[in-house]
Amino acid sequence: MSAPTLRPPSDPAVPSRPAPAPLRPSGLTWTVLRLHRAALLVWVAALLVAGAVLTWMYVIAPNAGVAGGPCAAPPVDGLPDCAAVDAMTTNDVYSAGLDLVATALSYLMLPVAAWAGAALIGRELENGTAQLAWTQSVTPVRWLAAKLAVPAVLLTAGTTAVVLLHVWVRRDENGNLLGAWYDSDVYLSIGPTAVAYALAGLALGALAGLILRKALPAAGAAFAATLVLSYVLRAVRPSLWPTTTITGRAALDLPPDVLVLEHGVVTSDGRRIGNDLACVGSETQNQIRACMKSSRLSDFWATVHPESHFWPLQLVESGVLLAVAGAAVAVTFTVLRRRTA
Repeated sequence: MSAPTLRPPSDPAVPSRPAPAPLRPSGLTWTVLRLHRAALLVWVAALLVAGAVLTWMYVIAPNAGVAGGPCAAPPVDGLPDCAAVDAMTTNDVYSAGLDLVATALSYLMLPVAAWAGAALIGRELENGTAQLAWTQSVTPVRWLAAKLAVPAVLLTAGTTAVVLLHVWVRRDENGNLLGAWYDSDVYLSIGPTAVAYALAGLALGALAGLILRKALPAAGAAFAATLVLSYVLRAVRPSLWPTTTITGRAALDLPPDVLVLEHGVVTSDGRRIGNDLACVGSETQNQIRACMKSSRLSDFWATVHPESHFWPLQLVESGVLLAVAGAAVAVTFTVLRRRTA
């Protein structure tokens, strides 16, 4: 027989310890994530779709180059069969996939601004949930800081990942498939400006939500403000960095990777005329001399941004956007302090 196990009698006067609660994330960060989990799921799904599309574009990139290249019928000297090439649409798929991702990155700041104005700030102020949170030992400043910091981190990490993946996929140098670096959508999708635009949209949306305190008006105002900002910066982009002037025959035969801002001629009496394409079609030196003599020209010039200006333009524009975002955040906190003082 086994000996019975002796247990001391429980003392009803001594309360038993409650079972430890399961570990769960807590704090303002977790609150923001739970409250806006629908937006978080949409953002994660968008990143997964973009990653899948870009990975597929990387896989089919070699075939895209073949589909757009020379062929022979029947195939000879290593050239593919024209019948097979004509049946291939890989180059169209490749180009369309890259264009889709580039466009999505270029206009990301618009839905971000509308969401920040409506759901992130405006709706909570309109429904009174923000005021309720301020009575639960959460100061308004901490509340707003968490509201801005959590989506800012997620936007920065996700957008940066997609931009880097997009740059990695653009390994083919075929400009017909990839588009020029200065094309607006391409330009905004392969550099830090994509992240800066998203953060500027977030800050402008938060400011609109705090000022208007209603979801729909804040969404509209944030969307409009961000759209105006993007159009203004697109218009002034060429002037964000000093241009390069090319003279002589080189101005008639510009490489395809330069952004031409102005093209002109210098007359024999020293006058400089812009947007004049005289003698551009001349191929030989004799043709150029004959054209210059008949047109009474002494020189040619072109004002351009070469591809080497890509990073200076990107950094300056990103700096402007981050300054706008910083100013919007500062104004947002100032307005909040005045309204809750």
